[in-house]
Amino acid sequence: MAVPHAQAFILPADLDPVHGAFSEPLACCIHAIDKARIRPGDSVAILGGGVIGLLMVQLARLAGAGEIILITRQQSRRQTALRLGATHAFDPASETIASVREVTKGGADVVIECAGVSDTLQSGLRMARRGGSFVLFGVTPAGVEVPVLPFDLLVNEVDIRPAYLNPFTHSRAAAMVASGVLELDALVTKTIGLEEVADVVGNAPLPGEIKVIVRP
Repeated sequence: MAVPHAQAFILPADLDPVHGAFSEPLACCIHAIDKARIRPGDSVAILGGGVIGLLMVQLARLAGAGEIILITRQQSRRQTALRLGATHAFDPASETIASVREVTKGGADVVIECAGVSDTLQSGLRMARRGGSFVLFGVTPAGVEVPVLPFDLLVNEVDIRPAYLNPFTHSRAAAMVASGVLELDALVTKTIGLEEVADVVGNAPLPGEIKVIVRP
């Protein structure tokens, strides 16, 4: 495909193209991490264990977070998160707000919501410590309303920071992919051809599936 030179980000010739495919989602995650303003030693809770949540785990680790907690239903994704740098991985069915507040001694410094689900948005706001930050990154369907408790937000001074897509971060993502600093192979659970795309897109992810790569 021919593209304008100004819109192209150069990757090393010997880089696995599968790794290059992570540049766009990674660019979005970098924008969210910029909004999170993680400081060395901060505690970070990440809600959602798909490819985005698992990229966030690695970026939080590289930012110097002391405690990194991933919250997701699938056990296989929790195990992957622990291998990638999470210090804790919780199942929301049994370990939620109280567990995060116990591990972080009062609440996470930064909470990053990556699931785009009403329940995780509500619980995530309650996981932040007083004066903590809540990064809204998961995309809920347009028109969905989520009830919140304004008094609690006021008293706890939770700083809500939306992060949408990847403005001006694509070049940084391409450079990070090229550097090899991220573990990306662990996130690819299946490779398919073009003829399989319709079936995969039309069905729910299989248990344990993280990212499906299309190789034409």
